Amino acid sequence: MSKPPKLSLAAIVASASPQVKPLARSAPAVRPQGAEIVSLTLAPPVPKPAATLKQRARQMSVYLEPPVYDQLRDLAYAERTKMHALILEGLDLLFKQRGAQSIAQLTDAQSR
Repeated sequence: MSKPPKLSLAAIVASASPQVKPLARSAPAVRPQGAEIVSLTLAPPVPKPAATLKQRARQMSVYLEPPVYDQLRDLAYAERTKMHALILEGLDLLFKQRGAQSIAQLTDAQSR
């Protein structure tokens, strides 16, 4: 048994749309009585929303021993926060201890 012929998208569209005769370019455009030309003003462009943290930040993997991970997870649960927030708090304490700028200072300087 032979395969049916493959149809192209152009053939499908051509068979689905009614045949329209092209307009002659030399014929002047005729407006119906009472018709008027309306000009539309475009709305100002919508500003793009600020990029999300996932789009702005760099990802880094941290390998934790199971007891360390469990303790961090338990702390996050007890404080009703995320582990990510606790890790950032720990980094802030490390920066403070070493005399470096805090995360807030770094992000403020970057946004300027």
